[in-house]
Amino acid sequence: MKRIALVGMPNTGKSTLFNRLTGSSARVGNWPGLTVDLASARIPLGRHMAQIVDLPGIYDLQGLTDDEDVVQHFLRSQPVDLVAVVINATQIDRQLALAVQLHDSGFPCIVLLNMADEAERYGVGIDTAKLQAALGLPVASLSAKHGRGYHQVLQLLGQTLDTVRPLALDHVAAGLDRRQDGQEGAQAALAAAVHRPSRLPDTWAQRIDHWVMHPWVGPPLFLAFMALVFNAVFTLGAPLQKGLGWVFDQLRVHMFGPALVSAPNWFRSLVLDGIFNGLSTVAAFVPVILLFFVFMTLIEESGYFSRAAFLTDSLMSRMGLDGRGFVMLLMGFGCNVPALMGTRVMRSRGLRLLTMLIIPFSLCSARLQVFLFIIAALFSPRIAPWVLLSLYGVSFAATFVSAVLFRQHYPSNEPFVLELPPYRMPTLRQIALRSWSEMQHFLRRATKFIVIGVVLVWMLTNLPPGQPTAGPHTLAGWVGHALHPAFAPLGIPPELIIALIFGFVAKEIVIGSLAVIYSLQGDALQHAIAAQITPAAAYSFMLFTLIYTPCLSTVATLRSESKSMAYTGLSLVWSLALAWGTSLAFYQGSRLLGLA
Repeated sequence: MKRIALVGMPNTGKSTLFNRLTGSSARVGNWPGLTVDLASARIPLGRHMAQIVDLPGIYDLQGLTDDEDVVQHFLRSQPVDLVAVVINATQIDRQLALAVQLHDSGFPCIVLLNMADEAERYGVGIDTAKLQAALGLPVASLSAKHGRGYHQVLQLLGQTLDTVRPLALDHVAAGLDRRQDGQEGAQAALAAAVHRPSRLPDTWAQRIDHWVMHPWVGPPLFLAFMALVFNAVFTLGAPLQKGLGWVFDQLRVHMFGPALVSAPNWFRSLVLDGIFNGLSTVAAFVPVILLFFVFMTLIEESGYFSRAAFLTDSLMSRMGLDGRGFVMLLMGFGCNVPALMGTRVMRSRGLRLLTMLIIPFSLCSARLQVFLFIIAALFSPRIAPWVLLSLYGVSFAATFVSAVLFRQHYPSNEPFVLELPPYRMPTLRQIALRSWSEMQHFLRRATKFIVIGVVLVWMLTNLPPGQPTAGPHTLAGWVGHALHPAFAPLGIPPELIIALIFGFVAKEIVIGSLAVIYSLQGDALQHAIAAQITPAAAYSFMLFTLIYTPCLSTVATLRSESKSMAYTGLSLVWSLALAWGTSLAFYQGSRLLGLA
């Protein structure tokens, strides 16, 4: 089987091309000798079966960032038959040197000029035949976003694989060690084949940026836009959630319940009150989570997040961070793990450690599921979006406070460089692929952890035998009673304490564990929780869930990325202490005001 490595600078549309090539067949896995996960997929190309590997974005083969080190290490240690260098055609003058570097290092290469439609709009003329002759490499232009030139690229990849010969790894290492610059060859090729206007034309995007990136107007616009997104998620998602919950209720009553009527009581309880209740309660939130990813994909792919990073750089710099830290926080809304891994683009170890310290406070999709459930149970539809928005505000506040307190321990003087992509309207295919990919990742983690988690919760709430479910003499009752003195000042009852304990393994387990603890699901579970705690206690519980120790996957990533057990321990202790203090201040303050 042939192997093709996709290489390119950040924001070249490399991942968009990878998604178009692989569709939904892509998987993420760890490679031997690497500490990172890389996306790969197998596709037919001509008479070959080829494995496509999407490598991290790099600027230079001689760079010093962790991502650049990962690419070099991959090329040195893994047999590669072909390197496809993806270039943003509008910035060919700055990106072509990377292709020349790889070619001069001895790699079989092809050059893919992505975003050719944008280059034409900006008046950038590229004669691909002359460029191919000047470089001595196959060249193709395309638009991965719209599919233009896609079939020609597939044909070129297959034809090139027919002619390339396997490259020995020792030859690869020797080529990379030569440290080719690439600039001279790139300039010669540019002079022969590329025409760029002396000044790019003014566009409507510049007029939008005048307001979006305004130091005073930009932040309120960002907050208003995010509030609109959250309102849309609730408004559109709530009916879908209730409908799916009704379907699961019917399945329990008319299918699973009758099928297990003759089963032993303990097995019936395990399946219905444990596994089914836990999984169905989480599954009912899939439409809401999917809508969230759809909207976040729209915002990210449009180029707005990069502008938010630029806009917040001044604020972040006061806390020892930079705009990239804000981007990582926004990435953490999906999952903290890839956001932590994304800090490798930072050369300064102090900046990396400080950024990694605050990322676990990002309101990830797993926490979002918990908050959507609790908010729907205790707050009206009119107030619910604002409650969720306030939790995002607390998420940012926790990161800012943590950064200010620890910035002296992790100093950095690394300059902040950010490239603003043009505004782009993502296609429906892009939105569908990206959202489905995020959902698959969420569901894989959720299913794996929830099945294990709800079985353990069922055991805690039903053992020893003969006790009422989650009663004071069960294992769960003993644990809840032992920890209750620490959580009583926060307004959190023993049942929710048990859910928090399992939430350390994965936040996806929290709602599933509540379904097991209360032996209810859907609306019935929400009504039971609403009858037990006040809105103030519910908000205190959500504050604690938001801030306290992240899931086990995040902790493992913190350890592997920081390479320090002491640092990982500091992160866990600090997040737990901050969560307890924040929930205590809120709940006791609410009591003093007569709101609890």
